[in-house]
Amino acid sequence: MTLKGERIEILKELEDKINYKFNNFELLNLAFVHTSYANEHSSLKGKHNERLEFLGDAVLEMVFSEILFKNFKPKQEGYLTKLRSNLVCEASFSELSDEINLSKYLLLGKGEEKTGGRHKDSIKADLFEAFNGALYLDAGYEVVYNFIYGLIKDKIFDENIVVENVNDYKSMLQEHLHKYKNINLKYELVKEEGPSHDKTFYIEAYLDSKFIGAGKGRNKKFAEQNAAKNALKKLHVI
Repeated sequence: MTLKGERIEILKELEDKINYKFNNFELLNLAFVHTSYANEHSSLKGKHNERLEFLGDAVLEMVFSEILFKNFKPKQEGYLTKLRSNLVCEASFSELSDEINLSKYLLLGKGEEKTGGRHKDSIKADLFEAFNGALYLDAGYEVVYNFIYGLIKDKIFDENIVVENVNDYKSMLQEHLHKYKNINLKYELVKEEGPSHDKTFYIEAYLDSKFIGAGKGRNKKFAEQNAAKNALKKLHVI
């Protein structure tokens, strides 16, 4: 894929944002080629970002593991595993992608664009993985580590966020309700506020049609956890 001036300029804007200049500019661009775009452009010959996504997924798990290992030394394996599972996931990666607005640089097919693909959590999370896969190939592990640490350091050292990450209130609520038969627990997104990089989601929890709790959070996963927590309080479980 031959990069034109406008595309080069927009990718240079991203380089300035992350304070790193890619040695392989084609690799950087490939990280943003979605399969839907590749399928609509025969000149790409099927080249898209899924292989980089595969690599980035593995690199990010290692990076997050090392960050948690180094910064939560008194904590044991179970605690670290729970915390990592809440950081290495679709909701977290989508949020981190929004922080540097990676979707702005994404190349999507026309159909995917029309259906709102640029704003889907799954696509934004996959994009975050692909970008970090490209960064790893171009710069190495240390650069990826420093990049991720810079993005998350304020969050992982916020005690309130850490506690909420580790406590799985949704599982606690599900376990409490397990003794009741034929009850349908569901979570509904009521609204979302704020710009794409700093959204707040509002979720309500229902048993069948009965409201039992509400919560908000910086992504849907955390909002659901807070709704479950408030439901547990209302049911006098915690």
